[in-house]
Amino acid sequence: MAPRSTDGLTPLELEIMKVLWATGPGGVQAVRDALAPRRKLAYTTVQTMLNILHRKGKVKRALKDRAYYYKPTVSRSQFARHAVNDVIDRLFGGSAESLVMSLLETKRLTPEKLTRLNQLLEESQEESDGNK
Repeated sequence: MAPRSTDGLTPLELEIMKVLWATGPGGVQAVRDALAPRRKLAYTTVQTMLNILHRKGKVKRALKDRAYYYKPTVSRSQFARHAVNDVIDRLFGGSAESLVMSLLETKRLTPEKLTRLNQLLEESQEESDGNK
């Protein structure tokens, strides 16, 4: 069975979404060309994947000059936020602290990154306090 990404997207679907987020709306050939350095896919394969993403509600399509142009329905940051929340809920029982501890244990979160996160937390707290 193929590995699945978060939010019901396969790895190829996620790659296609990344192309659309990076390049903006595009047709099948534009998406295929953007994928070409990493993957050599048939035009019909990319077309099928875009149609699946459309059925899943991940992209909108509009007819222009006898061809469909596809556009993501959510931004990359909205998708990332949803995916992270999904991982926290499913793998860490809703505990963001457990996620951070896992990142520390696997050395994915260096002391420098942790310092930067602490700065961001302090700035966020100051903004929250200032809005009260």
